[in-house]
Amino acid sequence: RMDQALLLVRNELPAPGLRLAARSGSCHQCLYQFLAFVPPSNGSLTKPGTASVMVDTQHPLTLMLNSSVGDRELCKRQYHFGEFGNYSLVVKALTANNETVSCDLIINEGPINSYFPILFAFLVYMGILAVLIVGRLFMKIDPVRNWVYKKLNPRETDRLINSELGSPNTTDSINCDPAPPSWSTTSRQRLHSLDTFRGLSLVIMVFVNYGGGKYWFFKHESWNGLTVADLVFPWFVFIMGTSIALSLSSMLRWGSSKWKVLRKILWRSFLLILLGIIVVNPNYCLKPLSWDNLRIPGVLQRLGFTYLVVAALELLFTRADSGTWEAPYPALQDILPYWPQWIFIVMLEVIWLCLTFLLPVPDCPRGYLGPGGIGDFGKYPNCTGGAAGYIDRLLLGEKHIYQHPSSSVTYQTTMPYDPEGILGTINSIVMAFLGLQAGKITLFYKDQHKQIMSRFIIWSILMGIISAILTKCSKEEGFIPINKNLWSISYVTTTGCFAFILLLLIYYLVDVKKFWSGAPFFYPGMNSILVYIGHEVFENYFPFKWKMQDSQSHAEHLTQNLTATTLWVLVSYLLYRRRIFWKI
Repeated sequence: RMDQALLLVRNELPAPGLRLAARSGSCHQCLYQFLAFVPPSNGSLTKPGTASVMVDTQHPLTLMLNSSVGDRELCKRQYHFGEFGNYSLVVKALTANNETVSCDLIINEGPINSYFPILFAFLVYMGILAVLIVGRLFMKIDPVRNWVYKKLNPRETDRLINSELGSPNTTDSINCDPAPPSWSTTSRQRLHSLDTFRGLSLVIMVFVNYGGGKYWFFKHESWNGLTVADLVFPWFVFIMGTSIALSLSSMLRWGSSKWKVLRKILWRSFLLILLGIIVVNPNYCLKPLSWDNLRIPGVLQRLGFTYLVVAALELLFTRADSGTWEAPYPALQDILPYWPQWIFIVMLEVIWLCLTFLLPVPDCPRGYLGPGGIGDFGKYPNCTGGAAGYIDRLLLGEKHIYQHPSSSVTYQTTMPYDPEGILGTINSIVMAFLGLQAGKITLFYKDQHKQIMSRFIIWSILMGIISAILTKCSKEEGFIPINKNLWSISYVTTTGCFAFILLLLIYYLVDVKKFWSGAPFFYPGMNSILVYIGHEVFENYFPFKWKMQDSQSHAEHLTQNLTATTLWVLVSYLLYRRRIFWKI
């Protein structure tokens, strides 16, 4: 099957039989898992004892052969098997008393290159990009450009755009607010890099949610560590915080009262949480939605609550004339006026640290951050997530949280655990606050590109240093490992570091030098809620999904997932052209 290889074990030892066990390289401090019993030979090399097993090819495996009598370890081999490969492990004696044995691994049939479809897809998209670039160059020829404009008759649409989750517009479309004197001016002031960043995060999120070609690095990490799939949600939270800063500043500057803005914040948060529970609840597709099996936490629920806290915090301390504040330390003018916000965020983080490391959890060590199951040598099988999992099960109930966490496969956990649970929401608020800080930088240093970019660099370095200290530059051995399931503070600082770097690059290319328009990511970034909900609701319908000829092929899965993701980009482009933008 996909991500598997065939291993034939040949036992040439006369007696006793052998026990074959394995441990995945992605499973930290895990117990060896029994694979097969290999019978002894009959004393002749013509009839060795044999056993066939399927082995995982996603990560290196450590194979261990023990004697079935006395459980004496005979040999141990580490090897990274290839997909659809055919291998033999030959066990034979080197001494007459069988005290010393050899375990030779032989490749009977070579594996396939399972990454070739990725290369092919990359070349296809690069070809499409090349065609578009050539077309853009042709558009610089006056006769060609005039003919195309005459046919298409494009219209300016930026003035009608108010992106959800906080608009990066410099004006807000509240009906009773006075209209700005010049729409063209506000269009030019819009930061397209924010929409591009949001759209890039959303496109990757859609791709990995659809399966990511069934490649392990497009899936969420089983516990500690980072994959591509683990980057996109915190980036989306980050850019939401950035948009909050610009949106609230705009609304207050155009005369909206704080009470009116607060009502809008409450309404948006309520709609996000409601949509998350009713529309895209995972259990909804399995059986009729009922309270008995309703998952309460979720992506949109966390976005809604995070938006509520961060937007309310910013509303409480922001001012319409914030850009004119004169600080005794000009280099800190985007930080010092908001010291109460920083105290609030620090207090939230102290609460997270205290609950995580000091809360007593029944039958679990205090401060446990592991996956449970067979991890930590099987000592704490029911302690998945430590305090975070315990709080969710206690307050929400086991049936109302995620039933199949990413740790269930590698670590064979049996306890339900929700990666969007209560305790992790604290650090998603911290992540959005970092994005809020990026938004304040763009406000306070408006049109000062060097100042903005230098501060993005400083923040990325600061977040990187904090991450290095917390993790000891290690996946497993740090004080607080990077963990998406827990939304650990090191996970926030690490993805925050990457977010500042990515925003810096996009800002430089899109808004400073204008080398790039932001397409195609710009379009889904303008309709992010519609694309997210749409891809969840229509996930199992044609043309986003169809019956495969070979369900054990990475190439077919990758084709289907890339096609579905591309279709949503095209849908967002058509909506953009028709000036249709769904906001809440």
